[in-house]
Amino acid sequence: MSDYGADVKADLAEGNVMWRWMAIALLILLLAIAGLGFYWDQEPDAFSVKQNAMLRVPVHGDKPVVGTVTTAALIHIAETLLDKPGGYLSNDIMPPSVWMDNQPSWEYGVLIQVRDLSKAMREVLSRSQSQSREDKDLALAEPRFNFNHNSWVLPSSESEYRAGIKLLNAYLTRLVDDNEQDAQFYARADNLNYWLRTVESRLGSLSQRLSASVEQNRVNTDLAGEAAAKKSTATPREQMVKTSWWEIDNVFYEARGTSWALMHMLKAVEVDFADVLQNKNALVSLQQIIRELEATQEPLHSPLILNGTGFGMLANHSLVMANYVSRANAAIIDLRELLSQG
Repeated sequence: MSDYGADVKADLAEGNVMWRWMAIALLILLLAIAGLGFYWDQEPDAFSVKQNAMLRVPVHGDKPVVGTVTTAALIHIAETLLDKPGGYLSNDIMPPSVWMDNQPSWEYGVLIQVRDLSKAMREVLSRSQSQSREDKDLALAEPRFNFNHNSWVLPSSESEYRAGIKLLNAYLTRLVDDNEQDAQFYARADNLNYWLRTVESRLGSLSQRLSASVEQNRVNTDLAGEAAAKKSTATPREQMVKTSWWEIDNVFYEARGTSWALMHMLKAVEVDFADVLQNKNALVSLQQIIRELEATQEPLHSPLILNGTGFGMLANHSLVMANYVSRANAAIIDLRELLSQG
């Protein structure tokens, strides 16, 4: 009996050691996953749009070929979505990215801006007038970026977006080739105004969603300004609006991604549309918009997106972001008015 008892104790001791090592291994795995998730959650740094263009295409004379800085910036922004630490996370199905939502929200904000600018390039920036022919590469690139943003396979989102980037590179190559006269970029005030109209709409929506982090009783202004206006479904004159607590950080990071991408696009526009902006005396207006967007990229000194109640004791990061986004949006409205003047 004594030998049997000793054997049982030995087995128990051996089992305890095994479970202890399994627990340690699990803890190490969880720490590694958490560390990887923290690393992947870092937002990409800003980049120089001029230097980026110089690295991609040769400079002809003192100035780059018109349109190259904007096109190169769009390419780099799209590449950043796919090549940043962790790659493209929105469609991942494995940990730690499957548990992450901040970085996918950031990616979605960037992707929306990529889609909008590629659409503007296809429809107006590369065409002399509405009846002119679409650029062959841009016509194929734009639908690639409008592919489902969370498709994992058959085909994956990444494969479609890389195809779009390849087509943008083909357009950029033709743009700087003097023998390829069918590849054009028209830096005109009306073309810039067309794209800025979409930007204005995007920022206006983001501002409203960010402000709704605090519950508000809003007056319905859907039909304001036109007595004969109608809408499909009747809505209350006043309604309570509040972003869900679970979505507040998602909206915040979507705004960060939108602002990051838009900041670089506008810096590129400042180069390619320099003559137009100076002629309209609108350069300082554009530079002020860029300043407001740069302020949205300040480091976040908090592990959480705080949702204080307006003038409460805690900060409300969404309201701070909404302030910068709203000011940028208001400046874009002013800029569009300047561009529309003769």
